[in-house]
Amino acid sequence: MDGNRLDTHSVAGFSMFVQKQVTIKQVAQEAGVSTQTISRVINDRPDVAPDTRQRVLAVIERLGYQPSALARSLIRRRSHTLGVVIAGLRYIGPSATLNSIIGQAEAMAYSVLLKKLPQFDTDDVEPILNALLSRHVDGLIWAVPEVGPNHDWLLDQLPQLPVPIIFLTMHSQANFSVVAVDNYLGSRLAIEHLLEQGYRHIGHITGPLSWWEARQRQAGWHDALNEAGLSPTADHWAEGNWSLESGESAIDQLLTQYPDMEAVFVANDQMALSVLRVSYQRGLRVPHDLAVVGFDGIPEAAYFCPALTTVHQNLHELGGTAVQQVVHMIETSRESENSYEPETIWLKPRLIIRESSGPKVIPNFFHKGGLT
Repeated sequence: MDGNRLDTHSVAGFSMFVQKQVTIKQVAQEAGVSTQTISRVINDRPDVAPDTRQRVLAVIERLGYQPSALARSLIRRRSHTLGVVIAGLRYIGPSATLNSIIGQAEAMAYSVLLKKLPQFDTDDVEPILNALLSRHVDGLIWAVPEVGPNHDWLLDQLPQLPVPIIFLTMHSQANFSVVAVDNYLGSRLAIEHLLEQGYRHIGHITGPLSWWEARQRQAGWHDALNEAGLSPTADHWAEGNWSLESGESAIDQLLTQYPDMEAVFVANDQMALSVLRVSYQRGLRVPHDLAVVGFDGIPEAAYFCPALTTVHQNLHELGGTAVQQVVHMIETSRESENSYEPETIWLKPRLIIRESSGPKVIPNFFHKGGLT
């Protein structure tokens, strides 16, 4: 069955059909041209006669010939592959970001080669970078959140990289290309909303303060309160680690050390869910006794009880923008002898207002019969 290139083998009484890979030489022989002509057609070169091109394309289709992507990439010195380094996929943020990176890369005809760090504070990055570079990636996306000193290797390694690299969720640095959500702005949006709703005693549950995002969200809370003439102290915040369990411990701590607290800004939606649960267990009505605002904008937040006001960070936009930028850097570095200009792109979050942060209710101390 030459046309279909199928061989039949018998294995344990069953017939097995094995597809043979059609070679460029077979296509050339069938079309009556040289392998160089086949290569010119595949690469859409103009120096092929129209009738020859049509004949070759017909043979390619009939035989089901698949050109070697690897061979073509070596000829063009371009693999159309992005190396992506990531960590913490058990967290919502990194996993959602990776999903958007893969989607945008596929939309731009790039494949993704993934390396996962065993932990955030890995500083031995040379083997990871070498593994990606040895596979001829065109660019790199470092999608590892800035945690503690895990980016200290930058100054030593970055100048040696032969391909463009872009960083996610990292503070802006000269000579580095960064895409990040403006966490500071997001937390200010949350606090300004609560102030407009009439709340003055506003606590905060932070993420782990070794994370840059958590520190930015805490800074926005602190500065917004200071500018409103309020003075947040150490008793007005407690630290969590993004998990449901830590949110429960943190709100228990805050309710003890900050008894006047009227509202709380929580650094992620998962911990905010714990706040709603503990409030219910203690007989606190949300928002009447305690207003709650989260951060992330996970889809489930709309179905919390009550529905959670949250700062939405568009992780689909984060991953997609990173791919678009690194591809732009790749194209720029190939088309011009001048290197691309590093820049930081800040993505603006938005506040989604729901039931959990309704206006402050002023107690009515008087009624017709006197004091209540």
